[in-house]
Amino acid sequence: MRKALVSNALMFLIVGLIGFGAVLGWGKTQFSALGPLAKAICFTVPSGSNFSDVSDDLLDAGAIETPWIFRIGVRNSGKSGDLKAGRFIIREGASMAEITDELTQSGAATCGSEIVLRVGVSKSDLQMREVDPTTERMAITKSFILGSGELPSDYNRLRQDSATEYRVTMAEGATVWLVAEALKQAEFLSGEVGVLPQEGMLAPDSYAVAAGSDRGALMAAMVAKQEEQLAAAWATRATDLPIDSPEDLLILASIIEKETGIAEERGLVAGVFVNRLRQGIRLQTDPSVIYGITLGKEILGRGLRVSELRADTPYNTYVINGLPVTAIANPGKDALEAAANPEATDFIFFVADGTGGHAFAATLSEHNANVAKWRAAGN
Repeated sequence: MRKALVSNALMFLIVGLIGFGAVLGWGKTQFSALGPLAKAICFTVPSGSNFSDVSDDLLDAGAIETPWIFRIGVRNSGKSGDLKAGRFIIREGASMAEITDELTQSGAATCGSEIVLRVGVSKSDLQMREVDPTTERMAITKSFILGSGELPSDYNRLRQDSATEYRVTMAEGATVWLVAEALKQAEFLSGEVGVLPQEGMLAPDSYAVAAGSDRGALMAAMVAKQEEQLAAAWATRATDLPIDSPEDLLILASIIEKETGIAEERGLVAGVFVNRLRQGIRLQTDPSVIYGITLGKEILGRGLRVSELRADTPYNTYVINGLPVTAIANPGKDALEAAANPEATDFIFFVADGTGGHAFAATLSEHNANVAKWRAAGN
């Protein structure tokens, strides 16, 4: 009788072990099998989470179907203590093993977000950008004109995410005042702007910042970069330029920047102004006259009046000889380089051609013909 009981116990044990092994094998297969996600998602792992918490969240997100298999698989993989906080892309059909690898990788989160303050020449806006899990590329999810009202919910959501990154970008041709005002309104920055630098002495560029970064420190970084670019342009300038100092180069570059937004034209526009300076012809550039009216604090929004073109101001290049008294905007690196090494040309006139570019002329008769053509096209 005793032998029979021992024999039966051994049989049950063997069957149990076989069954347990089968379950383990099935679980291992399920851990590596194709997952249920029909479309890639961004999955958030809050700080302080463990894999027990994450397994429930993955189930709710439709990324897994059997949380207990996921937990056992993670434990057997030896990665239970490697969970990273952040936002991660979980791809379509990802297996539990692939999800585990994604959430325990040593690198940064793969599904990031970014708030970008963009300072333009006429307005500034806030852009909310998030990685699209389907394309795995950063995409704009919301754009908001700075100062136009209550901040959108998307902005507040991203501000609460510790993984959100921040950036300030400045367009070529924006003025110092516009930059300062935009920084003052950027809620994610702190501190005072401080004393404004000389017009033109902020480098248009894209600046990565941290939440709470000091506004004055950011302005100082913009100045330092512009000083570096101006010094480099001055050091490599053409030897026969009709200007005497880096300050003059900055002023000339700012006028070039405001006169054309077409990269291929900067050298020609620079050549026209240099020819005029050499020949003692007044620059007669409207953006300079406009700056004398607005001081870079607003958009004029209308055409110049005859009285304004005749007014005796330090910025009215229809009245004064040579360059205006200061720069009229912040020129970019390309405008500085164009001013330092203008294109060799006989042109001394140019006029907008109605397509965004300009028609250039070497003689007044050619210029008048271009103006007549532009006016006819405009009508």
